[in-house]
Amino acid sequence: MCESADHPAAEAATLAGNAAPGQIADRLLDWYDRHGRALPWRAPPGSPAPAPYRVWLSEIMLQQTTVAAVRDYFHRFTARWPDVHALAAADDAEVMAEWAGLGYYARARNLLATARAVAAAGPFPDTRDGLQALPGIGPYTAAAIAAIAFDRPETVVDGNVERVVARLFAVQTPLPAAKKPLTVLAGRLTPAQRPGDFAQAMMDLGATICTPRSPACGICPLMDLCAARAAGIQADLPRRSPKRPRPTRHGTVWVARDDRHVLVDHRPARGLLGGTLGFPTTGWDGTDLPPPLDAAWQEAGEVRHVLTHFDLRLQVMLAALPPRAAVVRGSLMPRRDLNPQSLPGLMRKVWALAR
Repeated sequence: MCESADHPAAEAATLAGNAAPGQIADRLLDWYDRHGRALPWRAPPGSPAPAPYRVWLSEIMLQQTTVAAVRDYFHRFTARWPDVHALAAADDAEVMAEWAGLGYYARARNLLATARAVAAAGPFPDTRDGLQALPGIGPYTAAAIAAIAFDRPETVVDGNVERVVARLFAVQTPLPAAKKPLTVLAGRLTPAQRPGDFAQAMMDLGATICTPRSPACGICPLMDLCAARAAGIQADLPRRSPKRPRPTRHGTVWVARDDRHVLVDHRPARGLLGGTLGFPTTGWDGTDLPPPLDAAWQEAGEVRHVLTHFDLRLQVMLAALPPRAAVVRGSLMPRRDLNPQSLPGLMRKVWALAR
């Protein structure tokens, strides 16, 4: 909710609330027509909507990832798999390798599951509920695809939109508790006409002007309607509840090789780094396993990596592959076939240290 009446921003909070119906949307769409970001998955403002496949693919890639990081991946994916049928027919390992470096690998598994479901059943659903029934598509992603690809008047709220709305209405309830009231307020702003462009305009405003630090209020198309700016508290919003300390996990990874082969391990389809290629590990993922083969293992150092819910420290153990090695876990891959760029970020760090 907005702040209590005894706060100096209370009166200012009526600015956006008292704006004429459609005034905020009209201003923002006019600004977007002139200043919207040119992104490879977008259609120009006011143009026919982009193909649902491109919108869906970009939204899945952008989950927990920045636009800058996604751009090149999107180009490569769409060059290799230009439509949902091509992706549905792709080899799982090739898709996982192309995804390497984007992280959150459950997204890639769900990407394939959705592509195959859509290819088998027909076109993409054109409603939020229909989209949300597909693997890996939650409420936000379903609303974004419905609005951008199908021009449905859905409310799309990501981190950028939360920040814009929190400042526009001077919402001081800390996140994450503020998520629901911010969504309600954003819903009041969503127009029936051009809802997809409006959603992207809100995201662009947050990404380029209403930024987390030092917002450029002087060039904002909504500056005279912004309650936080009127109260001088725009840089303080949105407020956030204190974060819990991140836990640290420890484990071991084994790298064994000779001039021709390297020991690799495909992780199970589900779970941490699911379905990806790497090296045998233990400890950090709930396992308690012995070395994958008998060898003269030596400590090479430690790799540190940040995962979604914890920090990770892996002790890297190196060994030369013994003749006629009896591999207990994993398999031998020709060295020439190992492409470090196809490994997830954690395993690329391990390989770099091993080399």
